[in-house]
Amino acid sequence: MPTTRSDTPMKRFFKGVIIALGFILPGVSGGVLAAILGIYERLLGFMAHFRQNFKRDFWYFVPVGIGGIVGIALLSAPLEFLLAHAQVVVLWGFAGAIIGTLPALTQTASAKTPRDAIDLIWFFATLIISGGLLYFMSDLFGPLPANFGGFMVAGALIALGVLVPGLSPSNLLLILGLFTPMLTGFKNFDLLGVYLPIGLGGILAMALFSKGMDYLIHRFHSRVYHFILGIVVASTILILVPNSHAAESISYASATTSTLLASAAALVAGVALGYWMSQLEEKYK
Repeated sequence: MPTTRSDTPMKRFFKGVIIALGFILPGVSGGVLAAILGIYERLLGFMAHFRQNFKRDFWYFVPVGIGGIVGIALLSAPLEFLLAHAQVVVLWGFAGAIIGTLPALTQTASAKTPRDAIDLIWFFATLIISGGLLYFMSDLFGPLPANFGGFMVAGALIALGVLVPGLSPSNLLLILGLFTPMLTGFKNFDLLGVYLPIGLGGILAMALFSKGMDYLIHRFHSRVYHFILGIVVASTILILVPNSHAAESISYASATTSTLLASAAALVAGVALGYWMSQLEEKYK
């Protein structure tokens, strides 16, 4: 797919800025935004056949990557501010955006084969087990530090959010206590302490899991998607449940009636946004 005259590096830079929104906002899909902007299929081809397509696609995606870095840096400061000053409202909005994507994800789970009892067992087992593991993760494994290794894990989760349709990495990062430190590092352009490990973690996850995930989705499509559904539902519930074990748990201690009303409005707006994004995915994928 050759580059057209209208598809200039500057336009690809701004596409990267827009796509960055999907990698940092829970419930908003970077893959959907890439599809709307016309580069999703080429991006997937580049990741799946890196060596074959390196010469053709590497320089094509350099402006997109730079735009993504700039977009993340620009978005991180206001998002960090909102989490610090309106945590309850923002997290309910995040949860709503994820809830809005669930109908489409549920439909996708049974798109190839009818839902059966095994699928339901996969879903409820994953919901209970992953919910318990995420809730007690700090007690079981200790807190995940916001250092080079922790941010490599964050990068791997972000990459899995690209590889696994419907998996929102941001809500997992919130539970792990890495979301706000990641935003701070992005805002401060901490290239060596945050950007580098996240990039390395993402690249390693792509290299290790892309072929395997492609095989599992094609071979066990319904099972994999019900597994994903269980994780998504469990992590979304945990965003809204106070947890003394989690580093970035929601707190209702200072919530007022106006806070709760604003949270309800944010939930409704988030559901609408998530549903709209999922409909766009169906249209453009």
